[in-house]
Amino acid sequence: MSFQFGSNCGDSSRTSTGISPIVSTDISSIGNEGSVTSYTKSPGGNMYYIPSSVGEIAIPFTHQVFESLDKGYKFYKDYGRLGGFSVQKTTEKRDDDGETILLKHYVCSREGFNDPKDDSGDKVVQRRQIASQRCGCKAKMVLKYMAGGQYFVFSFVELHNHPLASETGRQFFRVNREMNINLRNIVFDSSKVKIGCITSFSFAKELAGGYSNVGATLRDFRNFNRDLKTFVGENDGQMLIDKFKVNQENSKSFYFAYDVDSAGHLTKMFWADPIGRRYFELYGDAVSFDATFDTNKYNMIFAPFTGVDKHDKCVTFAACLLSQESIEDYTWAFDHFVKSKGRNPVVIITDQCTAMKKFPVKLGNPLCKETDFMEKMKNRIWSSNLEIHEFEEGWETIIKEFKLEGNKWLSDMYAIRSSWIPTYFRDGPMFGLLRTTSRSESENFFFGQFHKQGDNLYEFWIRFQTTMERQRNETARLDHESKCTTPTTIFTWYIKDDTADLFKRAIFYKFQEEIIRSCLDMQIKRMSEEVDGVTHLEISDVKVKDKIFKLIYEKISFGGGSAFDSFNPSQQYPGGYSSIAFA
Repeated sequence: MSFQFGSNCGDSSRTSTGISPIVSTDISSIGNEGSVTSYTKSPGGNMYYIPSSVGEIAIPFTHQVFESLDKGYKFYKDYGRLGGFSVQKTTEKRDDDGETILLKHYVCSREGFNDPKDDSGDKVVQRRQIASQRCGCKAKMVLKYMAGGQYFVFSFVELHNHPLASETGRQFFRVNREMNINLRNIVFDSSKVKIGCITSFSFAKELAGGYSNVGATLRDFRNFNRDLKTFVGENDGQMLIDKFKVNQENSKSFYFAYDVDSAGHLTKMFWADPIGRRYFELYGDAVSFDATFDTNKYNMIFAPFTGVDKHDKCVTFAACLLSQESIEDYTWAFDHFVKSKGRNPVVIITDQCTAMKKFPVKLGNPLCKETDFMEKMKNRIWSSNLEIHEFEEGWETIIKEFKLEGNKWLSDMYAIRSSWIPTYFRDGPMFGLLRTTSRSESENFFFGQFHKQGDNLYEFWIRFQTTMERQRNETARLDHESKCTTPTTIFTWYIKDDTADLFKRAIFYKFQEEIIRSCLDMQIKRMSEEVDGVTHLEISDVKVKDKIFKLIYEKISFGGGSAFDSFNPSQQYPGGYSSIAFA
């Protein structure tokens, strides 16, 4: 971009007040980005610069009339954008009533000088190292009020005492940067999925076709993100409550509750949307509750109520935020869960690892880390193949071996064993799918993709909504896949079509695996004679050593020649005992 420097004093459309007579001297010098620059020296040796690449129609002139101050400011700002300098508003003069602006100054952003900082005292002041842009530039445009509410150019100084920006450098001027609605949406929407400003700025660059076309800098992106957090500030709890109230007004099926402490701080919050409540009606017999996920700057515990759907995938029924893990807080959350759903689940299953983590705290590290106590206890607690009497006998043996008969905590845990030892509730429907810690870990990983510990509560809610949208979209995809595809079978079996219609794809393949296991891994060791339609079987599994599983096969007659074959396990069978019928 080229610039020409010279006096336009003879042009009636120009005013060069305060500038001494100059002699024009043209030379060529290579500036940044290879631009060619011309300059003019005054008799005192000062250099002055005039934009030369601006069309005549875009250059202000004295007595030029504008309909308003805003239009005049926009005109001068566009002139600066094309000419290579930034514009700012400065002094103004008003009439006696203080309403009407009589005189308004618009100047080059490099006008004036920075005030020197006084660091002469004993106290050392650390300051940011910021280069000063101000150099006393006199370029300006002054608008004056005229009858009818219009304004005219009262004074226009065209000469600058500093080099003007090249074409590639103009993008960094504040006048050429604006966080418009599109860029704001990019920052805001990116934050929903835990994408930071650097990545969102790079994404905006790709959309615009280059950094120079974005219309903002990375610092602008960061400042806007900071301003969003500042706007929310310490009112994020109230903003979230207000949002929930709006949701409840729009949908009576949206349920929420909250509690505050004596200082008015939010301590508990529970919510359940209509879709989550519908999921509970379908899959809510067994509910998993995991209160180990920390997702916000207040260290409130996020605890989702989770179930397993027809695709063997986790679905969220409801969720809560708790300030502490106490019996009172858990009771409050469970009470509102039942109130929102209208009934109790058959069972609520919590993370099994939590109980095990308490052993070293309650019993001491030497016992738990320097002996095989923990290994033996784990084998007795988490084995899915133990019978109730086997667990109880094993527990008693371990307690005696390590002389823990008088330990009150272990006695209390044993007294409530039916609520936390899997062998006591393994036969319930869906319980086997939920009892493993992998469900809890899967949910933590899933939510962790969207949340950050430094989030305020409103940011957390926005990202939680994104998480739910993804989870439910995946359910819709799996529904479509099950309706529009035919499962692949390893071999032909006569109930294939019926089971393919009955089960969704993931469950169908699990059922098929059980059929294969019954053929390859299981052996009938003993089968009794049929007596009154009942046959007793003893079965072994090659993957479970030294274990015999007992089954009862019963034919039930309904009259009219129809009969129903029933399998009942007298001991838990590890792989879907009914599949043995097809082996």
